[in-house]
Amino acid sequence: EVNARLSRSSALASKATGYPLAYVATKLSLGRDLVSIRNSVTKTTTACFEPSLDYCVLKMPRWDLKKFQRVSNTLGSSMLSVGEVMAIGRGFEEVIQKACRMVNPSLTGLEGVESGLIPPEVYNDKETLNGELRKPTDTRLFAVMCALEQGYSVD
Repeated sequence: EVNARLSRSSALASKATGYPLAYVATKLSLGRDLVSIRNSVTKTTTACFEPSLDYCVLKMPRWDLKKFQRVSNTLGSSMLSVGEVMAIGRGFEEVIQKACRMVNPSLTGLEGVESGLIPPEVYNDKETLNGELRKPTDTRLFAVMCALEQGYSVD
């Protein structure tokens, strides 16, 4: 995502890879081509050289919707997150656990029933849980975990 505004995702990608996206985007906007721009990190390769990654990076939004009265926790296209965390690890399983702990320090990782975020009346009733799985909310990931704990298939 290299665009004129260089969003937060670009900063995350730059930090995760060590690739200077803002620097390269600036040079490109001034008319330079990728082959002529030296990578400011390696000093030897050109900017069109892709860094090799042997790790996984996950960006997870942080929601604080429960702080506000009369605010729906249904998610849409508007930005409701109050921030985000970046987790780095060797694989997806590791980074999702890390990200869940960083977003909510009271969690030990990605938990379903034990997270306390899904009420018992939801995970004890299959129809209600199915409804939670269909509705995009700030706790949907934990509803998915509840469903997996109850034997739902990935399909």
